[in-house]
Amino acid sequence: MARAALQLLTLLWVVAGTSTQTRSSCSVPPAEQPLVNGIQELMERSVTSSAFPNPSVLIAMNLAGAYNTEAQKLLTYELMASDTSDLTTGQLALTIMALTSSCRDPGDKTDILHRQMESWAPSSLDTYASAFYGPSLAILALCQDNPEKTLPIAARFAKILMATSSPLNTDTGAVVTLALTCMYNKIPVGSEEGYRALFSQVLRNTVENISVRIQDNGIIGDVYSTGLAMQALSVTPERPTKEWDCQKTMDTVLTEIKEGKFHNAMAIAQILPSLKGKTYLDVPHVSCSPDHEVQPTLPNHPSPSPTSASNITVIYTVNNQLRGVELLFNETISVSVKRGSVLLIVLEEAQRKNPKFKFETTMTSWGLVVSSINNIAENVNHRTYWQFLSGKTPLNEGVADYIPFNHEHITANFTQY
Repeated sequence: MARAALQLLTLLWVVAGTSTQTRSSCSVPPAEQPLVNGIQELMERSVTSSAFPNPSVLIAMNLAGAYNTEAQKLLTYELMASDTSDLTTGQLALTIMALTSSCRDPGDKTDILHRQMESWAPSSLDTYASAFYGPSLAILALCQDNPEKTLPIAARFAKILMATSSPLNTDTGAVVTLALTCMYNKIPVGSEEGYRALFSQVLRNTVENISVRIQDNGIIGDVYSTGLAMQALSVTPERPTKEWDCQKTMDTVLTEIKEGKFHNAMAIAQILPSLKGKTYLDVPHVSCSPDHEVQPTLPNHPSPSPTSASNITVIYTVNNQLRGVELLFNETISVSVKRGSVLLIVLEEAQRKNPKFKFETTMTSWGLVVSSINNIAENVNHRTYWQFLSGKTPLNEGVADYIPFNHEHITANFTQY
């Protein structure tokens, strides 16, 4: 009955509880609501006791209203028990927001994140733009916990953004907008007016950068970046010069869903809050129903026992033949990993066996993305990046930490677009 009622609702962007924050109005037509319900159920089915606990999925479930409460509880318990020493700044921030949206106390995770951000600085002012993604999530999570304590950290972050020479990609710009909008809306009474002017200027620049990526059909950047961009453009106090047609974006996204573009959990977690009229700014305001303190159990499927039969040998090649780059190489190594492992496991095993395969990652909305291999890093100004392929087929598993794969040959090519 409740599900049927949900299908009849038109989801509207609502007015927020602060005078500085307005939301653009767009909705999912009632006839299309089953599409939204369908991808949410698909996302929730990805949660198993054998899967990597994904905080983005839990945030999406909590903002949307979970159908599978057992999966919701499982993710919550796993994230509560997660080891912060293994998390990047962005992953830790997402974990804190996931627990907050579950009405759970993140414990010392927030203090750890605060200390990390007090000492954070980019390696240089021309750092690749995605390097700002994780710290932006950190500012957002800290703002939601204690904006007054976060104010000097956020101000320093905003000044660094103003000085950086690299243009922000759509995902990073969207999270910067959400983080600084949170700070803008929660500047403590009596604070210097210069904080508001600083955040306003950075927001204006960032929102303009997002708006130039709005395509004629309403997609912002690409179809997977659109969910975060919708969140950002719906709440920012600084409006872009180019008018955004929210409903056109919504209608195009729904068409993409019909065509099966949103088929994995991370893609769905990115778009679902926007489809439900929510943003990451709503994380502290989720209403949680009482539950029993009984640890949930979900089927461990499909996960065979760790025997030799469950392992695969992956032939992994790293290749750079790009002219103008000093370090040229083509190296191959065989590694044995459990079938269904994520790419990060393959890279770590290769690095363990041979230092020629060392790599670095950056945090993005999809998770950890490989940004550097063998001391060669992607560069937005040179339009170069690392691409993973199986044969000649590009893999989405450039996202290293969430998406399982079973390919027996993978190649990392340094390439130019």
